[in-house]
Amino acid sequence: MKDNNEIELMSVLGIMAPGTPLREGLENVLKAKTGGLIYVCDLDEVGKLVDGGFYINSDYTPANLYELAKMDGAIVISNDFKKILYCNTQLVPDSSIPTIETGTRHRTADRVAKQTGKLIIAISQRRNVITAYKGSLKYVIKDTNIILTKANQAIQTLARYKSVLNEAVANLSTLEFEDLVTIYDVVTTMQRNEMVARITNEIERYVCELGNEGRLVSMQLEDLADNVENDELLLIKDYLEESKDYNDVIKIIKSLSSEELVEIPLLCKIIGYSPDLMLDIIVSPRGYRLLNKIPKLPVVVIDNLVKTFEYFKHMLNASKEELDSVDGIGEARARIIKEGIRKMQEQALLNRPI
Repeated sequence: MKDNNEIELMSVLGIMAPGTPLREGLENVLKAKTGGLIYVCDLDEVGKLVDGGFYINSDYTPANLYELAKMDGAIVISNDFKKILYCNTQLVPDSSIPTIETGTRHRTADRVAKQTGKLIIAISQRRNVITAYKGSLKYVIKDTNIILTKANQAIQTLARYKSVLNEAVANLSTLEFEDLVTIYDVVTTMQRNEMVARITNEIERYVCELGNEGRLVSMQLEDLADNVENDELLLIKDYLEESKDYNDVIKIIKSLSSEELVEIPLLCKIIGYSPDLMLDIIVSPRGYRLLNKIPKLPVVVIDNLVKTFEYFKHMLNASKEELDSVDGIGEARARIIKEGIRKMQEQALLNRPI
């Protein structure tokens, strides 16, 4: 579950990724060392920010952007990146908008972005860097080789963390079938799941920024991080104290710093258990996580099962007739559920840590 800033950043990185016409044009301007200021908005949104210059309404091409950037002033490009609307124009934002930028070009870009919420790109002539602004967001575009190196390092880290998570999940599944799960087992698995989710989000950002250069990284990520976010959500739903809302809890966990995430008592408190409780107290799962592993079992049926039996241990001991009596479950589905639970139990026992 990404926050709005993360979604906004991913959007900007995707627009400017290698292989896109915009990135090609920006790279050409960067190599020419002419600098530039590019404002992305449609004609009806230009308003009073644009002063002077030339209205050209020309087709966007990387070559056209490169040639027009040789002139002083800003370039205005349409939101769909198909048209160059203005060139050699001045952008006049509200000077009372605070900014910590120093150069004239970057101060203007920062203020325009904050005033309009639109994407504006500053290409530094002296420092030879591309900086994107959108609303209060600022991001310096890094060299593709540097991003690729970081992405590969992050993939290796993810593989190690995912291996640790898999062991924790296998252990948790075994304990759930024996109804021997402790608060400590729940919190440590939740903690490791969130760590993997955070590394996954970081790599997704790299993939987005790499564009067509990130295909191999994307394939490795897809293999390593399948359903991580959903598994975390189901784990929390399984053990969350009844008075708490799982969506609120997820948001709190996502907002924790790296230091806070390793604090076991804090995580206990977040999911509704007193930090003063002994960590070896037995808790029972509701069954959301394991039931979701049974193929073709609708969410509404899983909800009905949890509502009827309350805890997974009661489903485990239920007969086919008892399962059949649940709303939305017929004889055939009851048989599928019993068989699915039996197979998972066998697999959990085989994977039991020695």
